[in-house]
Amino acid sequence: MTERGSEQASDRSALYVFAVCDTPDPAAFADLPGVAAGGPLRLLRFGELTAVVQTVRAADFTDEVWQTRLSDREELERYARAHHDVVSAAAASSPTVPLPLATLYHGEDRARQALIGETARFRTALERTAGHSEWGVKVYAADSPAPGPSPVPLRPETPATRVRPAPGAGLAYLERKRGVQARREQRHEDALRLAETVDAAFGNLAAAGRRLRLHAPDLAGKGRVQVLNATYLVAEHRGAELQELTRTLRDATGAGIDISGPWVPYSFVGEV
Repeated sequence: MTERGSEQASDRSALYVFAVCDTPDPAAFADLPGVAAGGPLRLLRFGELTAVVQTVRAADFTDEVWQTRLSDREELERYARAHHDVVSAAAASSPTVPLPLATLYHGEDRARQALIGETARFRTALERTAGHSEWGVKVYAADSPAPGPSPVPLRPETPATRVRPAPGAGLAYLERKRGVQARREQRHEDALRLAETVDAAFGNLAAAGRRLRLHAPDLAGKGRVQVLNATYLVAEHRGAELQELTRTLRDATGAGIDISGPWVPYSFVGEV
């Protein structure tokens, strides 16, 4: 849906679209700046739905400028936060479908025409997510068991003799290797069972769920092994129930379970 080009003319404008809503309250955006050095936030009606938009300089969103911005973490985070603030304000006043960061059109007519073409999808997404929030769930394996027995030592070296393994050292070494492999396989199976158990429990509570890519060990935290990274669409009136379920699962499994939310259901508006 994004229209972005390479033109650099600073006098051209574009229309930035944050979200599509049912009946948003204009007052919800009165104190929000939006993104970049654009005009005030406003509402654009198309058919029976409304988009939250802002007029911005086209030169601030060319392909070249945006690619540079993607490599600047602080700058990208600033835009992402500004975008999220507007989407959150819209969602607080009306059922909302958030649009991706930096969704732009060259003028209101182009925007209205494109949005009208997506009306059926927007309507389905609004009906699906109305009265629901998104919750993130990250699960980490319980503490690892104590390490296995120490390796069998070799006989001490003396000047008069060659160093030789202690009797049975070769067999003991193979047994240790088998034991390490067996423990590794057991931990893997335990992790899979834990992930399935927690996912099924949250899935029974949620209207929908998505399993995401696991975080790398350096992102999970020192000594933490992530076994589930998921997000769930949960009815707003069941938020307290979800938190109670989290406590119950922590006690029952011994796992570390982190939850975050409630969020605008970004993850569940593009599947319709």
